[in-house]
Amino acid sequence: MTKPSGLLLLLLLLLTGACADAPPPTTQPLTTHKIVVTSEQGDRQSPMPNVTFKTGTATGTVISIFPDSTKQTLVGIGTSFTESSAFVLAHLEPKKRLELMRKIYGEDGANFSLTRTHIGSCDFSVEGKYSYAARPDDSALTSFSIAPDEAGFDPAIYSGIKDAGYDLLPMIQEALAIKKAQQDQDLKIISSAWTAPAWMKDNEAWYIPGSPENNWQGEAGALKPQYVDTYANYLVKYLDAYADAGVDIWGLTPVNEPHGNGGNWESMNFSPESQNEFIKSHLGPRLAASRHKNTKLLVFDQNRDGVEEWTDLIFADPVTAPLVHGIAVHWYASTVKVYEETFDRVQARFPNHAIIHTEGCIDNLGTDAPGGINDPVGFKESNWFGNDAFWWNPNASDWAYSASWAGPGVVDHPLYTPVHRYARNIIVSLDHWVSGWVDWNIALDREGGPNHVGNFCGAPIMIDTENGEIYYTPIFDVLAQFSRSIRPGDMAVWTKQDRGGLDADTLHACATINADGLLSVQLLNTSKVAVAYKLQIAEWYAEVIIPANAVQTVWVRL
Repeated sequence: MTKPSGLLLLLLLLLTGACADAPPPTTQPLTTHKIVVTSEQGDRQSPMPNVTFKTGTATGTVISIFPDSTKQTLVGIGTSFTESSAFVLAHLEPKKRLELMRKIYGEDGANFSLTRTHIGSCDFSVEGKYSYAARPDDSALTSFSIAPDEAGFDPAIYSGIKDAGYDLLPMIQEALAIKKAQQDQDLKIISSAWTAPAWMKDNEAWYIPGSPENNWQGEAGALKPQYVDTYANYLVKYLDAYADAGVDIWGLTPVNEPHGNGGNWESMNFSPESQNEFIKSHLGPRLAASRHKNTKLLVFDQNRDGVEEWTDLIFADPVTAPLVHGIAVHWYASTVKVYEETFDRVQARFPNHAIIHTEGCIDNLGTDAPGGINDPVGFKESNWFGNDAFWWNPNASDWAYSASWAGPGVVDHPLYTPVHRYARNIIVSLDHWVSGWVDWNIALDREGGPNHVGNFCGAPIMIDTENGEIYYTPIFDVLAQFSRSIRPGDMAVWTKQDRGGLDADTLHACATINADGLLSVQLLNTSKVAVAYKLQIAEWYAEVIIPANAVQTVWVRL
């Protein structure tokens, strides 16, 4: 896809009988199509000057792109619908909310193309502990109803509600309406259940927390044998009900985080063996016999460090493998590691199955870290709201930061920079076979909720529900920048990164290409100084500067 050399053009002219005394043709050098940057200095998808390529082989810090060597097809970048997000948005006047939703899903906004939602309640439900089959022992599911997703929020109970009819399902329908108004724009939705209805489980509970001294010993519970097939039917009924409401579900995971979460919120256990049997003997056949036979089934849906245990069993099963599209992963095993070597091994063994990241967020928001937060103004509640500096510096800690939890593993959970965690994870993931990347809640209140168990987290958009102030965090612009330049159907291409004398974590890059030959290169500079690098494409290279602490996108039309 690179331009032919002048000598090659001359030979072609001679071979086709062109006039011998015609002037030799000249080649036009490549020029970047567009460059944008989001940075700590205040850039938010801001344009940078284009640069012209030279012929030759670059040395020093070089990002080499091989656009003729393609890898996986991308399905998109996006964020998630949750009841908590819908609740926060219900505090906005409908006109103001629609403007915000257009910034999220509109073609002139982030234009997110891949998303996720929950089946029944999760921790990011306002009150939690609900399902679509509330009547115990209803094995025929005659009581099934998705009414909880469209019930709205009573202003007499929840102060500040501006649109009482807004809820999870209306939020999804509003996003789809925005997409429908845009030609050839779709939104792929992945649905995940946090648990089956409590009466289907052996502990007959949504979750059972552990003791205060060790809350990771709580219980999630597993399906009772007599309700395994009922649960498969429950999931298909959900797909039916949503389709009848105008919402087609693209992907489905049998349960979120099958290893459990210590009984801290809605959860249910599967082992690789039990999920394999559930898919092979129950869910797979039911999907195949339904109108949802094209729904993409994804297994696991938990942390990246557990991927191979699941793929080695399920993808290697000759009966189950054809029923499964791929594996869903989260990022909570580490705030710094991406587990790219794991993805490389899985892809080498199972090249026909996809890897999709379905959840990641700034978890544990608002919990002071041992030793304090690295913030020049000192840690205080809500210092992330309206404060871009929080997101661009190592101020965040996760669930495993405390040495009392992580022990020797604390090296994987240091204080971290939120923007770096997002950009590094997305860039390295896409460079190592991940085909889609989804953030968790798109919008939360200024404290990182509501969350019915106090599991507060950061979100790309945070809203003060008392006064309606909307804060677009730098994470929103980073995700929007990726989404606008990495579209469904694009293909990842091979890259080679020679960082010269730079630290291994200073500069990260990946690249994708679309059917029209538009190459998109994503870069992250984690350092506090600008970095000069060479962008090499075939026999051409350009000298580019990425500003300090920045995420940069470079487009080149080939």
